[in-house]
Amino acid sequence: MDERLSCIGALALELRSDTHSGPTELPQDLAGELATLIARDLAKFSPQISELDLAVLAGLFDPVELLRPGYPLHAELVRLIAQAPGGGTPRVIAFGAANGALPEPLRPDPHFADGPLRLIPFVLRGDAPIVGDVGRQLEEELLDTGMAAADTALLAQQAFGAVIEHARYLTMHDLAAMTAMQYEHAGLGSLWPLIETAMLRPTDDVWLDTAPEPLARYGNGEVRMAMLDIDAWAEAGFPPQGSDAGRLARAFERFQMRQRQFAAVLNAHGIPVTFDHCPLGGDPRKAITS
Repeated sequence: MDERLSCIGALALELRSDTHSGPTELPQDLAGELATLIARDLAKFSPQISELDLAVLAGLFDPVELLRPGYPLHAELVRLIAQAPGGGTPRVIAFGAANGALPEPLRPDPHFADGPLRLIPFVLRGDAPIVGDVGRQLEEELLDTGMAAADTALLAQQAFGAVIEHARYLTMHDLAAMTAMQYEHAGLGSLWPLIETAMLRPTDDVWLDTAPEPLARYGNGEVRMAMLDIDAWAEAGFPPQGSDAGRLARAFERFQMRQRQFAAVLNAHGIPVTFDHCPLGGDPRKAITS
């Protein structure tokens, strides 16, 4: 039985707006330099890190690419660590681009390339007791004191061709908390419990049932959302009271836009969305549970 565990996190780079003109993936030589500096930085937060394997994926990713059920990017790094030669002694393993590109499962998605927060994923892997201690230390320290060293930030800035305002280390719990706060500020806070459940408690069942928001339910690895025409939507009590026909139509259009927005965010987090049509006279809650 494999008694090793993994601790996952990321180097978070806050970029100045419209300054990223370089690559999103580093070649292997620069990836190795960056991984060495990351290993040195992390050891300052927990000396036991030097007893663990460290794998760094030298690409720039959006938070939605890391915050997905099963943490697929980190899971792929764990798989690659297990296959890498030289096991038995702690290793620093960098995964960089060969022939200009990372392997397909590890490539940043260009659809998410314009955000101001870019993430370089890493995995620490080793004996379970050490990983447990390291994980607790990083959870306690990184969010408040996890700034990267100046030479690490400078190398990342030069290698990626971007102006970096802040470079700090985060655990995935730190990143999730930051993302939840950003979603709250962006008016998407009601959607976060579905995303969080899919990532952390995938076998649970959770509802979004707060009109006038769309009606949705997470369960069995997907989100089901009630698809209503305007009459069924009005019957279900979503529209504002006392609406005339024109106001009702505009409110319904906003409701549909909100559904599309929610579905796009969920899909970006790797959570599939199914729309279940609910006709006039039907119960939309039953439509998404049957």
